Amino acid sequence: MSDDSSVDRSTKPPMLVLLESLAFYRNARVGLVVGALFAVLLYAVRTLELLGPVIDTRDYPLFGPDVWFLLLAFVLAATFALLVAIALTVAEAARGARDLSEESGR
Repeated sequence: MSDDSSVDRSTKPPMLVLLESLAFYRNARVGLVVGALFAVLLYAVRTLELLGPVIDTRDYPLFGPDVWFLLLAFVLAATFALLVAIALTVAEAARGARDLSEESGR
């Protein structure tokens, strides 16, 4: 019985090694938290009218405006989470490339 920490990197699939080296899973979790907090903040601003009352002159089909803005908040959270995860992963890749070039320059 061996645990994951004792598994040699050569036995792991190359894609998994790449994702681990870029800290992708950590970046995805950070992105999800940031996206969810951002969406909750904007949803609260809209529904609780924190910036003042909203002049509402449109009709919303099937549901009221709160449900439509909840769906919009979900889309915003997913999109923002993806953008944050991509930005963190690109930054990690740049950091790794810089470290690799410094090591090869020595």
